[in-house]
Amino acid sequence: MLRRSAAYTTYSTMVDPQAKDENIEIWKTKKLIKSLEAARGNGTSMISLIMPPRDQISRVTKMLGDEFGTASNIKSRVNRQSVLGAITSALQRLKLYNKVPPNGLVLYTGTIVTEEGKEKKVTIDFEPFRPINASLYLCDNKFHTEALSELLESGDKFGFIVMDGSGTLFGTLSGNSREVLHKFDVDLPKKHGRGGQSALRFGRLRMEKRHNYLRKTAELAKQLYINPVTNQPNVSGLILAGCADFKTELSQSNMFDPRLRGNILNVVDVSYGGESGFNEAIKLSAEILGDNKFTQEKRLIGSYFEEISQETGKSVYGVDDTLKALEMGAVDTLIVWENLDITRYTLKNIATGEVVIKHLNKEQEGDQKNFRDSNTNVVLEVQEKTSLLEWFADEYRNFGCTLEFVTNKSTEGSQFCRGFGGIGGILRYKLDIRLFDEASDDEVADDELVDDELFEDSE
Repeated sequence: MLRRSAAYTTYSTMVDPQAKDENIEIWKTKKLIKSLEAARGNGTSMISLIMPPRDQISRVTKMLGDEFGTASNIKSRVNRQSVLGAITSALQRLKLYNKVPPNGLVLYTGTIVTEEGKEKKVTIDFEPFRPINASLYLCDNKFHTEALSELLESGDKFGFIVMDGSGTLFGTLSGNSREVLHKFDVDLPKKHGRGGQSALRFGRLRMEKRHNYLRKTAELAKQLYINPVTNQPNVSGLILAGCADFKTELSQSNMFDPRLRGNILNVVDVSYGGESGFNEAIKLSAEILGDNKFTQEKRLIGSYFEEISQETGKSVYGVDDTLKALEMGAVDTLIVWENLDITRYTLKNIATGEVVIKHLNKEQEGDQKNFRDSNTNVVLEVQEKTSLLEWFADEYRNFGCTLEFVTNKSTEGSQFCRGFGGIGGILRYKLDIRLFDEASDDEVADDELVDDELFEDSE
């Protein structure tokens, strides 16, 4: 059973309990989408309702009231009752809200059919972690989650600078939504053989205008892509594009803000400038944009493997050892495979009242020995059962660590899942878990020795 130590108390104060970790919210939404997509009902008794920010509760309530009247005319009694029940549940849940939350409101309600073939009423309502700009009302035999999936795709914002000899365009791309922030034209002198003795002067004027053009572009980039409050880039990465050498000169220029220079993801050649070049740059950078989190994940697991290869003692893996390090407050970054299939059981021995925590995979869950006391063979009563991933998502802040969900799509991720069980952590300081196991064994041996000595004295 986990016990929170004094170290846990120290580190817990380092984490703001009110801070929102978007990665965790994304994982929870993915899990919710998966369960909603798997749900099926009899007839059109499952309601999907999405209200964007600044929508009116009264408008939706009136619309549902009208739908209730229409549904009363459904001929099939079973289907009619199911639809009316779902609409009633939606109306009751909306009464809990005075207004639509700042990020919008998502509501799913209806009667679903479980794997055992039984009917079950479900109602799920929540404010999404990011503003949702979709408006939806559907009554079907399934829940519609397309808008939620799009919400997950629109997380990172990327900046684009499309630069050629006629001008520069500044834009952003977030999910499938692109926006032109600013653009300006420039009239640069072309190279020519005229001038005679004035050729050098014309050359200097041409270089001066190119220099001014680069300087203006660099200054605008700083205004548009640096947050004045945090003094950090407001985009996840920058793409420089163009059909001339301007983009390369900009990336290497000292006039270009070093914070932005370090945030360049790609430099691409496009056939056109302006919005046509913007669209082409998006297509050419699709792989890099899609793999941005993929790259971050590779970097994270790479640093974890580096701790292991250098034998620094600042890494841990496996369920048991990772949980021991957690309770000691030693874990700085907890790394978990997003599809880790381990269940956390809280078991109680009815005879002794002792509570035991066990973490079991699917195979272990099928072995009844794991649900019996090893000494007395008494059946242990299940007090609580939850996914270990969900428990981590709810409790990781209490252990003063950050939580990172990873996939098995990269070579590093696949190796982490297969070789290390899909769970591990980077530690704050050097720690040998085995020493604590040996210490525990020694304590037990000492206790037994003391008991034996007492027993001999009594004789």
